[in-house]
Amino acid sequence: MPSQQAPLPTILTALEAAGEITRLRLLALLSEVELTVTELVTILGQSQPRISRHLRLLVEAGLVERHREGAWAFFLLANNGVAADLARMIVDRIADSDEVLTADRTRLSAVRRARADQAARYFADHAPDWDRIRSLHIAEDLVEAAIRDAVGTTPMHAVLDLGTGTGRMLELLAPLAERAVGIDQSPAMLNIARTRIERAGLRNIQLRQGDLYALPVERDGYDLVIIHQVLHYLDDPARAVREAARVLHPGGRLLVIDFAPHTQEFLREKHAHRRLGFERSEIETAMREAGLDIRTHRDLTPGAGLPDHLTVSLWMARDTRVISDFVPSTREVA
Repeated sequence: MPSQQAPLPTILTALEAAGEITRLRLLALLSEVELTVTELVTILGQSQPRISRHLRLLVEAGLVERHREGAWAFFLLANNGVAADLARMIVDRIADSDEVLTADRTRLSAVRRARADQAARYFADHAPDWDRIRSLHIAEDLVEAAIRDAVGTTPMHAVLDLGTGTGRMLELLAPLAERAVGIDQSPAMLNIARTRIERAGLRNIQLRQGDLYALPVERDGYDLVIIHQVLHYLDDPARAVREAARVLHPGGRLLVIDFAPHTQEFLREKHAHRRLGFERSEIETAMREAGLDIRTHRDLTPGAGLPDHLTVSLWMARDTRVISDFVPSTREVA
């Protein structure tokens, strides 16, 4: 992408914000992983008011992004804009051997271990439920192979995963994108996703808590939106499809993966499934009403001898607008 330009005051504000030792340390840490104020206080050994003030200056200068997750706020090096480019350039030029940053990274490792332990405890508590559901359909690796085949290998600018859960779809597809965003309502699930992403060493991913009916992201911003095994939890799946279509870039694609109709009533009773799968026509109607063109549909059946197992269905649709029709939206979400 071509280098971005900005007025002198914008660049000067960004450079002034970065030109202080604590804020430089914050930029270096936030270039590796998103962190809360509490975690940054632990790592830097400074007071909460002081860390908050430094973060506010970095956010105002466009060097750092802030997003809320319930009662918490997470911070991460900015992804877009001239200030974001400057932040990345500054961080890239800090020597890896710097003693102060080496000590910060050591304490960061301890924070990451604590996160991982918390995620592991939650996962262990719920793993039996997830394992039982996974055992009802064909192997995950076959589903993921079908997803890879549907998405292809062409690089993308931005990917959005709705109801990201454990973050597996981000881990699978984020390497194809310049940036990727995962949305989920559950802070516990976001913590699991955060741990998975950190373990995979992926730095182009942001996680946000949000409502799938009112996505906290920019309109017309994503080349690919994924809704993987989420619609059956919702009381209005068509509304979620419309909201997903709203954030697609012209020509962008929506990939839905969910169950075909089935009779496993225990999934409704014990696992909060509101819908026992979807007819092909139901999802395709929702996609068309959202202004999308259906491109592919595929059923992954469990095979003979497994009558009680579930069929996994994939739908791919494309936004019908072309770039020449596109007027960029002025709507931005912080």
